[in-house]
Amino acid sequence: MTSGAEVAVALAGTGAVVSEAGPADAVAGVAPACVAYPGTVEQAAGVIRAAASLGMTVVPRGSGRTISWAPPPPRCDVVADMTRMDRILEHAAGDLVVRAEAGVTLGQLAVVLAEKGQRLALDGPAAATVGGVVATGAAGPLRLRYGTPRDLLIGITVVRPDGRVAHSGGKVVKNVAGYDIGKLFAGSLGTLGLITEATFRLHPVAALTAYVTRDFDGTAAAAAAVLTAAASRLQASAAEIERPGTGAPVRVGILLEGTADGVSERAERMTGVLGHGALISLAAPQWWAQRGEAAGGTGGGTGGTLIRVAFWAAELRQVLDAIDAVAVDTGLAPAVSGSAGAGVLYVSVGAGANPDQVAVFVRALRAATGHGGEDPGALARGSVVVLTAPRAVQASVDMWGPAPGLALMRAVKRQFDPGNTMAPGRFAGGI
Repeated sequence: MTSGAEVAVALAGTGAVVSEAGPADAVAGVAPACVAYPGTVEQAAGVIRAAASLGMTVVPRGSGRTISWAPPPPRCDVVADMTRMDRILEHAAGDLVVRAEAGVTLGQLAVVLAEKGQRLALDGPAAATVGGVVATGAAGPLRLRYGTPRDLLIGITVVRPDGRVAHSGGKVVKNVAGYDIGKLFAGSLGTLGLITEATFRLHPVAALTAYVTRDFDGTAAAAAAVLTAAASRLQASAAEIERPGTGAPVRVGILLEGTADGVSERAERMTGVLGHGALISLAAPQWWAQRGEAAGGTGGGTGGTLIRVAFWAAELRQVLDAIDAVAVDTGLAPAVSGSAGAGVLYVSVGAGANPDQVAVFVRALRAATGHGGEDPGALARGSVVVLTAPRAVQASVDMWGPAPGLALMRAVKRQFDPGNTMAPGRFAGGI
């Protein structure tokens, strides 16, 4: 690998701040030569252009919380840290639109938007960056009502792998000019280019929120309650579950938002949906945002294994039962949580688990949920993806699993990044 000093010299003319990398800058265990901190779109373009011209690879970084997600890159020369690009460029409150640089944190954005009674309905951790949540496609409980980053994104500015700057969309919700590369970049994990700015549509801050919760002893009753609540005219904004281990009660939480009188009435009616023992609270349950994507990376080579299971929401009970059955067969006791009403769960296995058992668990879960890829012609109904895991687990299991449309994904990667400059090997199929 090129030394940090040599890379720093190569990037010196870009205007970006460049420093030699340290141990904390490793990307899933792969040490970069240096870290570049661009402060403008032009500096970011210069970093990418210089790296590409010298055959160096670049891995984008926001807060760094989820840098361990996905397989490690075979090579990492430059980390492009976007935290210096932290300006909110425009807040058109009357249009419910905000445009921000990639390094703006969700916490920073929330404070500014709240002054106008507005919010970006991506309830991730305050430290997460705008560019990071778009690049990972990460979303919290509010995804049930408001969707994921790709649903709220109406404009984007990116630096392509050759250093050219590209724009898509605009600052009005109905702007459809040009090819919508925002949809393409959302969830791309930095493999297609560097996100520098994003424009989102906003929503008003609710006057009141209430949580209706209940514990269920079995998966059948819990799944039925979640699906009924999610489909109810009571308009749940989130339908979450949490279970700390196999065989433990399933905690169900339903979020309701709106006017004070409306939420109070809907909450009372929602207790009837969840049944006897349901409770109403104006504060979120302690477990509400302490798991899954909100927890960020838990692996990075030393932590546990975090698995995301996506599925048709109607199959919630079957998925929960499959997790239980596979856990018993493999001798593991994973915690399960997530946006059950939206068809997304997170399965967390502790750091002390045997890596071989974890690998068997992942493969068996894919087979049990129909995501094992035995029939390449079958319609994709979801996925079982290992977001992060210890090195030993990564070495013995395909973290992405079967990826429908892989040939198309590779074609897109070749079109955008023929030199394989951006985050190589991090996406499905080694893309």
